[in-house]
Amino acid sequence: MIQKRYLELPLAKARRAQRGNAAIEFALLFPVFFLVFYAIVTYSLVFATQHTLTLAAAEGARAALRYQLVSGSGSAAAAAALEERRRMAQTTTGRALLALNSYGVPEARVTSACADPVGYACIEVSARYDYRAHPLVPPLFGPLLALPTPAVLAARSVVQINRAHLL
Repeated sequence: MIQKRYLELPLAKARRAQRGNAAIEFALLFPVFFLVFYAIVTYSLVFATQHTLTLAAAEGARAALRYQLVSGSGSAAAAAALEERRRMAQTTTGRALLALNSYGVPEARVTSACADPVGYACIEVSARYDYRAHPLVPPLFGPLLALPTPAVLAARSVVQINRAHLL
């Protein structure tokens, strides 16, 4: 009697020939999907940080618009009222940027040195975050293959206040 060996069906041969293909496909596609995911997370955090800076500058400008009670009259009192508005804008902007302090030190600056139209006082509020020095997501491949991200994120808001309404 002829000894029968295992008869292989064509389907079984095809299955055996495909063994390991899923692992190879995964090994080829995983880096691409991971890079896409990494880019989405990185740019989402960049946009969220930019939005935070913009809102902080806007809140600081709104704080400068609020009425400040200063006693006295004349140019000395008006200068004191303008300085008080500038100080309130600085404080409010700094509070709005507290969420970024754990990642790096954001810079909040309030100046009254912008162009001074006749009859108006001008207060400029700016917020800045050095993303290159303090990235929110560490670079994946070092400096050579890093994603293109901005070096500095910044926002600016300007308020003009009628000098007649400073007091």
